[in-house]
Amino acid sequence: MKRMTKIPESDRPREKIVRKGPQALTDPELIAVLIGTGTAKRDVLKVARDVHRRLDIRPGPWSMSNLRAIAGLGKAKSCQIVAAYELARRRFAPTGRRVTGPESLLPYISFIADKRQEYLVCVSLNGAAEILNCRVVTIGLLDSTSVHPREVFADPLSDRAASVVLAHNHPSGVPSPSRRDLWIHRRLAQAGRLLGIDVLDHLILTSNAFYSFKKHGLS
Repeated sequence: MKRMTKIPESDRPREKIVRKGPQALTDPELIAVLIGTGTAKRDVLKVARDVHRRLDIRPGPWSMSNLRAIAGLGKAKSCQIVAAYELARRRFAPTGRRVTGPESLLPYISFIADKRQEYLVCVSLNGAAEILNCRVVTIGLLDSTSVHPREVFADPLSDRAASVVLAHNHPSGVPSPSRRDLWIHRRLAQAGRLLGIDVLDHLILTSNAFYSFKKHGLS
């Protein structure tokens, strides 16, 4: 394989993509366009071929440590590849569990709607608003003792969640929030901000209705 300096300028990856479009490039050439430049000891095509070989051996999702083990890839270039991979995954291979509003969450949390005790559920979401996990945090009367921020956010922190949606049920059948609900919500939203995890919404469910804090300007 020729080194970059031996390849005619018009056939180098960036110039080639301008002249012929991305479909004309090989996979290593496309990776070379992402990386941009090589190092003094390794040109960009050589680094790109190493990335391509590892991609064949270990399909994504890729971690930063996987990429930075390749000679010639530092933090910035590894970030570029990981970001490109994640953007493509979100656009063309979504998980199908993306939250677009409270209605899209109902299939995952509706099991608490007709419970006779109060259940608090926490749904962890990634940066694409895709569901990572849905967990019951507490069962029983919701108060300041049972609904402590450390109990709510321990698992989302382990998930590396970008945000959460909280949900609890009202066995009384009345979906509107009580003063206690509002106080608990404010406390958890404040704790989430300190931890860098947004509380996107808080839902109250009954057997035949639901209430969204966000839709009512309370989230």
